[in-house]
Amino acid sequence: MFYYQYYFPQFVPVQYYGQPLYTDMRQQPTVQQVLQTIRSQHNNLYTQLTNAGMNRQVVEYVFFFMVNYTLNQANTNQTAAQIYNQFQRQVPWFNVLFRQANVPQNVADQVMRRVIQVTLDQIAGGGPTPSPGQGWSSWEDLGGTITSAPAVSSWAPNRLDVFARGTDNALYHKWWDGSRWNDWENLGGTLTSAPAAVSWGPNRIDVFVRGTDNALYHKWWDGTRWSDWESLGGTLTSGPAVSSRRANQLDVFVRGTGNRLYKRTWNGSRWEDWEDLGGNLNSEPAAVSWGPNRIDVFAGGQNNDLIHRWWNGTQWSNWESLGGTLTSAPAVSSRRANQLDVFVRGTGNRLYKRTWNGSRWDDWQNLGGNLNSAPAAVSWGPNRIDVFARGQNQALIHSYWGR
Repeated sequence: MFYYQYYFPQFVPVQYYGQPLYTDMRQQPTVQQVLQTIRSQHNNLYTQLTNAGMNRQVVEYVFFFMVNYTLNQANTNQTAAQIYNQFQRQVPWFNVLFRQANVPQNVADQVMRRVIQVTLDQIAGGGPTPSPGQGWSSWEDLGGTITSAPAVSSWAPNRLDVFARGTDNALYHKWWDGSRWNDWENLGGTLTSAPAAVSWGPNRIDVFVRGTDNALYHKWWDGTRWSDWESLGGTLTSGPAVSSRRANQLDVFVRGTGNRLYKRTWNGSRWEDWEDLGGNLNSEPAAVSWGPNRIDVFAGGQNNDLIHRWWNGTQWSNWESLGGTLTSAPAVSSRRANQLDVFVRGTGNRLYKRTWNGSRWDDWQNLGGNLNSAPAAVSWGPNRIDVFARGQNQALIHSYWGR
């Protein structure tokens, strides 16, 4: 305990898991209830700080202090980011703990905002942080202020690249490198839609957006650097979607004039002309490929239902309705061949999922949550799905299924 007493003797609890530092004016939850939720449901928060070099006992202390502050001193009508900013102004010495342990400030900030969010969730619910559904993690707040739905791609196991439009309408990028989330980076551009992203190989990412002239724009990471933006033309009435059937192949889908679905394909050497695939779309499309001759495309229909069309290697199917009541564009991922998981925001801003299990469509499943945008989804393995959305505080939120 000398570590704490040396810097902050007035802030150390007499009993480490004893009485709160401040008088508790609320009945529920207690500091210990929130800490137990963090230990049982958000152990990755401990791991992020210990991996960065902080002693586990010190991590327990900083979590104790932050939870106690949030419960008993903060304005809990504010967002986690607002509370954390206020905390840093009021308790400027706190960052010394992280500097002493050589924890990068961006890691410390991200973890502490998440601790605050878990606490706020328990205040609102009077109990543990709700999970979206069985087998799904609780939502985590990844910060930022985004003005569109996100997009996500993965070019390797345990690698995630997330994109969104920022407050200046530029493209922003945040990535999970296998051990931690990196800070947002500004990739420029002037977006008038949510982005779309896909990877067709290790260390390759292609991102598409609608520009100010309603044309399709493209930017890519080649493993070393980001390209400049290129215009691929067209007249878009929605954000794009993109899938990849094989290495160096891209199929981009957009809603165009007349609410029809249009496709433009990079065949490995050039961009083919736009192809009109018909339909009557009420949202941005979503697309995924689970094999070299298969593409599945989804959108919201004119009845706010989920509609689906697929390419089997020879021809396009007719549109089919999969029902539901959508309040956003869909997202889709594939864990293995002939398996699809489609996600939508439905009534009450909750996340809903419908799965093609290889022989039939399962019933809709309500995964809960409180989404402020369409979701984004990706799978980097047969037992893993990651879903992202914009939360009610305009930050990026994340939940995952599997391992």
